[in-house]
Amino acid sequence: MSAESAEQNVMNRWIIVVAAILIQLSLGAIYAWSVFTPDLVAEDGVYQFTSTQTQIIFSAGLAVFAVVMVAAGRMQAKIGPRPIAALGGLVLGAGYVLGGFLGKTFAAQLICIGFIGGAGIGLAYVVPIAVCVKWFPDMKGLITGLAVAGFGFGATLWVKLGGSWFGGLLHVCDGMMGLPGVQAVFVIYGIVFLVSVLLGSIFMVNPPAGYKPRGWEPPAATEHSAATGAVDFTEGQMLGTPQFYMLWLIFACSAMAGLMVIGCIKLFGIDALQASGAAESKDLASATAGTAMALYAILNGLGRIIWGKVSDTIGRKPAIFIMCALQGVMMLVFFKIGATSAGLIIGACVIGFNFGGNFALFPAATADFFGNANVGKNYGYVFLAYGVAGIVGPQIAGIFKDRALASGAGVGAWSTPFIIAGIACLAGAALALIIKPPKAKTA
Repeated sequence: MSAESAEQNVMNRWIIVVAAILIQLSLGAIYAWSVFTPDLVAEDGVYQFTSTQTQIIFSAGLAVFAVVMVAAGRMQAKIGPRPIAALGGLVLGAGYVLGGFLGKTFAAQLICIGFIGGAGIGLAYVVPIAVCVKWFPDMKGLITGLAVAGFGFGATLWVKLGGSWFGGLLHVCDGMMGLPGVQAVFVIYGIVFLVSVLLGSIFMVNPPAGYKPRGWEPPAATEHSAATGAVDFTEGQMLGTPQFYMLWLIFACSAMAGLMVIGCIKLFGIDALQASGAAESKDLASATAGTAMALYAILNGLGRIIWGKVSDTIGRKPAIFIMCALQGVMMLVFFKIGATSAGLIIGACVIGFNFGGNFALFPAATADFFGNANVGKNYGYVFLAYGVAGIVGPQIAGIFKDRALASGAGVGAWSTPFIIAGIACLAGAALALIIKPPKAKTA
């Protein structure tokens, strides 16, 4: 490769980052689910789903996303990143478009949005991360943070477009193509996701073999460096260590709280603000909850970048401990402070910020503990904790909410799920204090 060609590759590598963010913005749609739930559960609405049903759809998407991501990591390593990213865009777009035209029933939305949409996200998610790391070996932390931050910021975009910007697409598009607002927005979003991910996938190519940025040399490994490659566990070897299961449990405990709040913040905000008198009407409560939801997504994105940098400074274990502990405390008090507009927004920001940190800290911790060589495959197994958390967290909230409606318990229904999540986060923080890297490979 000529010097001119190498320089051109270095300049062009920033296009990879832009394309990665474009893809991740679309994949972040799964975190915007809460914007649809008030219409789905409205007693006088088209759907009349239960809260549990809305959370089943959300949980299915998260679980399928996590499971498919394991397979996608293997596939992109074998056949290349571009076709896997493009396939993810096609599947994601198809899921939402089908959900728009067919999604009048719970079963149809579960299949189209949950299963098909979740599979599309799982296919595409790993590609920008893997490609960006190869193009930017000189700034892995920053670039990985930027790539996954797009996922968090995307939720803000789709929440605000659906709920308030330009009059709110859920309202403006009601009746378009003869469809209710929710389904019309599914169709619009599906087309946008398909086009955006396909465009981004064009640039999802690995650098030439032996590529190094101009003037950069790999740093020398030391016995004190975080992930030196002194140990490189295969998948089987990693699964035979207690550290894997401890790390997996910490991730599951921490992620459960964030995923619970993502799935129910709009419903909780409306209930809490009306019950306390902080909002005079359901519309005002909904607007405040929508703002909290959007800010949650923004802080989710920022948390991915900032927590990653913090962990580089103070170490991975201390960062994970502080993040889990802060999340646990906030979840224990969220029911109380969420009864005010300012408290709901502040609580959402803190929870979103800490939740975002998971996606910077746990990939790095996987590399720290089990080596760099197989981190792409190994992290897929660690990431399954996210899928389990995506089932448990939202389902706990949905079940307690539905029981409260049946018994007339009111807004107090939200207290128990938040306490459960808070205790889980504190348990994760305690595990983070005692976990130690494995010292040798195991068969």
